Parts: sequence; C-alpha cells; structure tokens
Amino acid sequence: MKVQTIFERTEIKYIISLRQREALLKMIEAYIKPDEYGESTVCSLYFDTDDFLLIRNSMDKPVYKEKLRLRSYSTPKANSSVFLELKKKYRGVVYKRRQTLRYTEAMDYIDYGEMPDESQIMREIDYTMSRYRNLRPRMFIGYDRTAFYSRTDHELRITFDKNVRFRTDNLDLAKGSYGETILPSNLCIMEIKSLNTMPLWLTSALSRLKLFPGSFSKYGTAYRIVSERNHQTTQETGGMYCA
Repeated sequence: MKVQTIFERTEIKYIISLRQREALLKMIEAYIKPDEYGESTVCSLYFDTDDFLLIRNSMDKPVYKEKLRLRSYSTPKANSSVFLELKKKYRGVVYKRRQTLRYTEAMDYIDYGEMPDESQIMREIDYTMSRYRNLRPRMFIGYDRTAFYSRTDHELRITFDKNVRFRTDNLDLAKGSYGETILPSNLCIMEIKSLNTMPLWLTSALSRLKLFPGSFSKYGTAYRIVSERNHQTTQETGGMYCA
C-alpha cells in the first residue's frame, strides 16, 4: 500500500457527544466507508523548544503556524513504521509533509541527528529542527481514532477521536499510549478533512443535528492544563516552583 507523503487540505473540527456521533454516522452511512486502518490508536510526540515557542505561537492563532511531531499507529517496535511529520497551516489550509521511517531510524535522528536519507521532505524537516533552538519531544498525545472516507471523494475524510490523553514524561512512543485525559468520556473530536467543498449530504446532516465547528487543539489544550497547574503550584509555593 502506497503511503501518502504530502497533504494539502482544509480541516474543520467539532466537539460532539458520542450519541451525536452515532446519529451522524447513521445519517451518512450510505455515503462513507471505513478507511484502510479502521479503528486505530494514534500516538504522537510533539516537538517544541524549551519555552514551548511553537505551541504558544499556535495558540495566538497567527496566519501561519507550524508543528513537528513523530507519529505511530499503536505502540511501535524497533522495526515498526513511524511518521515524522511537519505540519504547516496558512490561512486555514493545512500543508503536511510526512517522512516514513523505521522506529529505530527515527530515534537515531531525534537523539543523534543521524539523517536517515536525503529526501526533500527529510531536508525540510531537518531545516525546521535546526531553525528552532533545542527542538525536542515535549509532549505525548494519544487517542483512539475511527476514520471514514467518502465513497465518491477519497480526499474527503471524517475522523472521530476519543479518550484523548497526554503526558510530559516518558516521551518515547515505545513506552505505550497512556496519560491524563483531556476530554470527558462522553465526548469526542470530529474532524472533517477535505480538499474540495463539503458535499451537500454532509452539510445537511450537520445542519439537522445542529453540529457547529469550533477551534480545538489537542496539544494546545494539554499545554494549557500543564501551564495552569504549574502556575498554581508556583503560587502555592511562593514562587519557588521550577518546571
């Protein structure tokens, strides 16, 4: 199976209940099909600077922003395929570059700077790594994903993420997918990803269920939780807390 390496699309997010998810899927079941991965556990390490410059910039909602992450589907072993991804967003359009690596190759690059190859995508990623000072994994984000494609437009993808969790220690994908949860158990994040205009059958279903888009960042939400907790600890200890 060919792995897609370059993406360009719009991404619209919704926070919905599991009951709303089931109602929507029932309404659009004739138009969609499960993607090749079906249900999966998505695990990501997000890279950032010592002072979390990338996520702080992203949370300010600039016209342009970027993220770098290492992603796997389930807990990887030494020879498992993982994906080093550079994700950029400009004026609402997402551009993603994805480099497929063996897990050991990815860790050799992260830990020792050993380039696995000289592909254009890998050079773009390496340039981003060098442009920011001390860019390292700072946050683990995991969740359980169910994904679907449109039967007539393979560029239209609908995903549902639940049990979103994070941690700031043991920042190694091989350590497993565990952490503190972000959302209540009865909610999930729906994301509609498309290169084209949303079809009528989908907009009609969203309208009938009164589902409206909203801004939500898994990494941003986790960062906000940690920052608020650190701030509270600092106040309680009279400013002696060190992150």
